[in-house]
Amino acid sequence: MADFLKNILGGASSSAPSVAPSADDADFADFAGAPDPSPISITAATASIAASESGAASSPTARSGLAALLGTPRYASNSRPYTKWYRVWERTTLADFYQEIFLMPFLLIILFIHYWGTRANRRRARQWMSTHAPILQQEYASIGFDDRKTSSADAGTTSELVNPEELLKGKAANEYLSYATGRQNVAFTDIKLTLVKRYNPLLWFGENALAFVFESMQATQERLEAVSYVFDGKEKQLLPRLSTQQDEDQKPIGNSSYDGFVWAVVHKDAINRLRKDRYDLSLTSAKEHAKLPVWSMVLSESAEITDALLTNDFIKAINEAGEDLEAIMVTDQPIDQPKTLNDCIPRKRVSLNMKLPSSGTGYQSTLPVFQYFLRIPDHLASIGRFRPEAMRRVRQTREDEVRKIKREVEKEREEEKKLEGDKGKKEKRDALLKNMSAEEQRKYLEKEREKDMRRSSKRRTIKG
Repeated sequence: MADFLKNILGGASSSAPSVAPSADDADFADFAGAPDPSPISITAATASIAASESGAASSPTARSGLAALLGTPRYASNSRPYTKWYRVWERTTLADFYQEIFLMPFLLIILFIHYWGTRANRRRARQWMSTHAPILQQEYASIGFDDRKTSSADAGTTSELVNPEELLKGKAANEYLSYATGRQNVAFTDIKLTLVKRYNPLLWFGENALAFVFESMQATQERLEAVSYVFDGKEKQLLPRLSTQQDEDQKPIGNSSYDGFVWAVVHKDAINRLRKDRYDLSLTSAKEHAKLPVWSMVLSESAEITDALLTNDFIKAINEAGEDLEAIMVTDQPIDQPKTLNDCIPRKRVSLNMKLPSSGTGYQSTLPVFQYFLRIPDHLASIGRFRPEAMRRVRQTREDEVRKIKREVEKEREEEKKLEGDKGKKEKRDALLKNMSAEEQRKYLEKEREKDMRRSSKRRTIKG
């Protein structure tokens, strides 16, 4: 009992001899005399590692000694050594880049296809412009977006041809634009070249596959879209005013106005799509013409207009162009269905849609129709006045559309007025109910309910 109290109260002598292990602890005799573990010396470990790096580690005895010293398996000496952060080559191997090596050829192929496709499209656009630039320089005083002068104002002689790339502006890898101005009867002409997406074969193939499956989708084709916006007698409003001396020296400007109408020569394969997509062509009637090839049709609002526009030169140019010609249109109506009266204001223009030939030599057959397209405004200014009887139906169509829009506008205004009146009545009723007591509100609501019931019963009686 005394020993127990001494142990609790700390009275036991610290110098007391250790008690020998009893017989019950005989199983732990092997560990009883083991010394306490002590940490390995960092200096010794560092010296051993240095010795192994200098060549001593090449022997099995040294490697086993180092492993025993570090307390790690024998193969730990083969791990990658620690190096400076910039010495990447000492702690990496080729096996670390197998994934990049596998992906690198595919990336190079994609880059090569993109580079080849963009250059091929640029070459196609440059080839088109180099073929058509002489005609544009003959017809216009300025081509391109940098206000480049192409002909002299006095003699009208063509200047030296410029680089075709300077006359084009790439909107995308498959779209190129150009612009021309400075011509009598024409304010300006926009030119757009749409090419296939050679730089992305997967997207190109996907678009063609979808167009093959769905009729509503059209496969991408290389085509030319050109639109000439005519002055229509508004030269003095659109052109900058000149000084008095310049006005005296300048030649008088002729009358460039003509009657507004919609007329077109369209390929039969594109007639349904164009009449569905364009509001102006939906106003016309389609007829075949004896002087035109069998693959084309005339969309016109009057037979007299067709006889005036189908000249011998025009028919010859259409025959030479062949089925590459998609449509050539003369219109004064918008492409989309007009929604407001401002949309019904005539905006006269001449449009040309044409497929691009597969080779550069094919441009020789389409040059005549492109040149005639540029000169159609001159022909319209000279013969663009038709008999009132021929234009009666044309005017009637536009007046009907204007009346229809006016009815829609009046209907919208009446609905707005009705909504405003209902809103005012509701606000007045809410203010009146707010100033009433609970009993007065109940009586007022009952009277409203009775009025509604009488009104609904009268409606049923009238219908019966």
